[in-house]
Amino acid sequence: MSVLVAHELYRFYHIGDDETAALRGVSLHLSAGEFVALTGPSGSGKSTLLACITGLDEPDGGRVEVGGLRLSRRSEAVRARLRAANFGILLQSGNLFAHLTVEENIRTQMLLARKPDATRLHQLVEIVGLSRRAHAFPTELSGGETARAGLAVALAADPPILVADEPTAEVDRDTEARLIDHFQARRRTGLTTLLATHSKALAQQADRIVRLLDGRIVDA
Repeated sequence: MSVLVAHELYRFYHIGDDETAALRGVSLHLSAGEFVALTGPSGSGKSTLLACITGLDEPDGGRVEVGGLRLSRRSEAVRARLRAANFGILLQSGNLFAHLTVEENIRTQMLLARKPDATRLHQLVEIVGLSRRAHAFPTELSGGETARAGLAVALAADPPILVADEPTAEVDRDTEARLIDHFQARRRTGLTTLLATHSKALAQQADRIVRLLDGRIVDA
């Protein structure tokens, strides 16, 4: 059963008189319990696709449905409600509240989803390798630590669909292995994971690899 359907997505950006086609008719279906790796060179449209399928950006053409409900062409309030109910999202920046510690950021996400769980919170901090940085504020973290903290926040509510942009870009091999184990555990419990990645080790663990090039799917 498809938990997410993206049909013929187009997205154009304009700078002055120049137009750039970031997505050119991309279609993607995600099934319950599926682990999908989205690959392709920088500038191929991966981040734009993730933004459109989560309702953070509106496609210029096509439609997105999540859980059988239309997400595109809806008000921001409706998109926000559907996003909160269906997605955990890791972007390349802007994933943390600056005035909260790592632990408080994770706890806040759990409370927003009405899923407080102290045991899971501590497990997530350990999985992403931040046990010694749990009480640090975002301004006190390195770039890699910030990315790992953002991933823990995205995973906090055990979302039906995890959408992550380069989740292992700034982690060491041991942390990447722990994250891969966690993504596989999500698959076994019927949860869906879509990861944009340049990591061959991560992509090789996926059920399916979708490759983007110049805003089009060229291999799946």
